[in-house]
Amino acid sequence: MAKKWRSSGVKVLVLYDYPPSPGGLATQGDLLYRGLLEMGVYAYAVHFESAQEKEWYYRWFEPDVVVGVGYWGHTPQLVLHPQRYGVQPVPWLVADGYIANYQEILNALPLVLVTSNWVKEMYVRDGIDSDNIEVLPVGCDTDSFISHSKSDPKILAVRDSLGISPDQVMILTVGGDAASKGAQEVMQALAIIDAKAPDWKYVCKVWPQPRTKAQNLLDLEMATHLGIEKNVVYTTSTISKTFMPYLFGACDIYAAPSRLEGFGMPQIEAGACGKPSHKH
Repeated sequence: MAKKWRSSGVKVLVLYDYPPSPGGLATQGDLLYRGLLEMGVYAYAVHFESAQEKEWYYRWFEPDVVVGVGYWGHTPQLVLHPQRYGVQPVPWLVADGYIANYQEILNALPLVLVTSNWVKEMYVRDGIDSDNIEVLPVGCDTDSFISHSKSDPKILAVRDSLGISPDQVMILTVGGDAASKGAQEVMQALAIIDAKAPDWKYVCKVWPQPRTKAQNLLDLEMATHLGIEKNVVYTTSTISKTFMPYLFGACDIYAAPSRLEGFGMPQIEAGACGKPSHKH
């Protein structure tokens, strides 16, 4: 597709997991890149770890700013690399536990973007100057994430594949892993109300990765201990953004009382699909 730029003057290079995988950070970066193009900003996207390709853009495109999506641990790729070539970095960061390094480098920047007020609090707590931090919320593709009828064949097919009957209430949690999104707390609550609740199934859609496998086993062990293992479904397939709106559309309630939440993108996506969500 040919890009159409207005002559706004500002040139932006966006660093993220490009071309985008279905993960949260890649989606965050891709929505920013698409938004810049729609606004007529002169912009290109490149993978944040691709040193040679990034350098290529620095040399011929000569961007005014390099906006890099990630967390503090990506500082070498998002901040130090463009600085080495005399280009101004503006990182757009999420939190990931304690900020253990790069405070001096981040504090020297004129602007650090974060995804929520909570993330800003975490960075300030760990030594980043609040005067340099601005909150830029993540977008949502409301052309894709829309409400669908429960009788839509694509919605029915999702429920069928998960073994959920039309009369069952489907509760859904989506994340890299389920525990950090609050799945254990949801299971504990479901075990308490199980006898009084309508017939339900709890679906946890997690990303396939080594750390998730161990966490899944712990979560399923808890489900067994609580006596609700037959009602809990863990799905670990690699899926695309094409499928996600229908997964959200198949649920009745989206649940994520998250322990750690940089923004809450799945809650926004579920809401765009017309699903009530529960979050602490």
